[in-house]
Amino acid sequence: MKKRVLSGIRATGRLHLGNYLGAVKGMLELQKNPEYETFYMVADLHTLTTPYDKNTLSQSVRDVIIDYLAAGLDPKKSVLFVQSHVPEHLELAYLFSTVTTVAKMQHLPTFKEKVKQYPENVTMALLNYPVLMASDILIYKASLVPVGIDQEPHLEVTREIARRMNQEYGTDFPEPKRFATKGEYIPSLTGEGKMSKTVEGSYINLTDDLPIIKSKIAKIPTDAGKGSEIVGGVKTLMEFVELFEGLEEREGLERLYKTTGVRYSEIKEKLAGAIYRELEPIQKRRAELEKDPEYVDRVIREGAEKARKVAQETVAEVREKMGLR
Repeated sequence: MKKRVLSGIRATGRLHLGNYLGAVKGMLELQKNPEYETFYMVADLHTLTTPYDKNTLSQSVRDVIIDYLAAGLDPKKSVLFVQSHVPEHLELAYLFSTVTTVAKMQHLPTFKEKVKQYPENVTMALLNYPVLMASDILIYKASLVPVGIDQEPHLEVTREIARRMNQEYGTDFPEPKRFATKGEYIPSLTGEGKMSKTVEGSYINLTDDLPIIKSKIAKIPTDAGKGSEIVGGVKTLMEFVELFEGLEEREGLERLYKTTGVRYSEIKEKLAGAIYRELEPIQKRRAELEKDPEYVDRVIREGAEKARKVAQETVAEVREKMGLR
């Protein structure tokens, strides 16, 4: 029997390089593996946990689906769906909330970070984010989740919920593990923290052309080009060199940095070209998909049907085990 995989990305508009390297590449790798049955969603319900624009949400959802398809996710091989189109996620999340304490949710580092970021929007939805995430994963009895290292605390909540449900109600939920990708933590172009849509100047969109990529890479903060320790923006630049040009190239540049010195204009120019070469085929495919809205509509509709079939079976099983008949 195939093992199931679940992953998703919030509907905050078009995907950026961090999403692609940190999640989508892992999704593609698992899609190719015949041992796995893959479910990939657009997490629009999770988008509601922080301030968002209701007028652009539906287009943002569609943009993520198109980016999934453009990057190579195949609806014949993976179930591609929109989270809110499978309402069973919400029902199971409520049932899971009965075995989850408020104290546990309040002490999660991710919750504390969001409280600092959005002090005027500390909602129950934000507090319950990890419970809904557990529902997203366990409703498909997924054993593997390709997400970044920053999601590990949420995955531990999912494993705890699985254990509690199995112990108290005799369910058979797996305890899912994280599938680590090569680019699981993509640094911000600012030289501090991770790449994020919420930080201006932090990210490269999958739709950015070569001049825009060159402009963004040029702004990575650097120093005089020579030193004994590689930190800050220089370290960020070297990490991108490794991701797109290989470890050998990075090591060579770092040796030069510590001896004769390096010229950042040349490094950045070459790096921008390497990034664009990886994104160009995705952009061409995206342009084709935007000309065929009916196909995109069909992918979304059929994906929801496939996902709901599995989700309904799980919820029916949990309801029965919990005494809800």
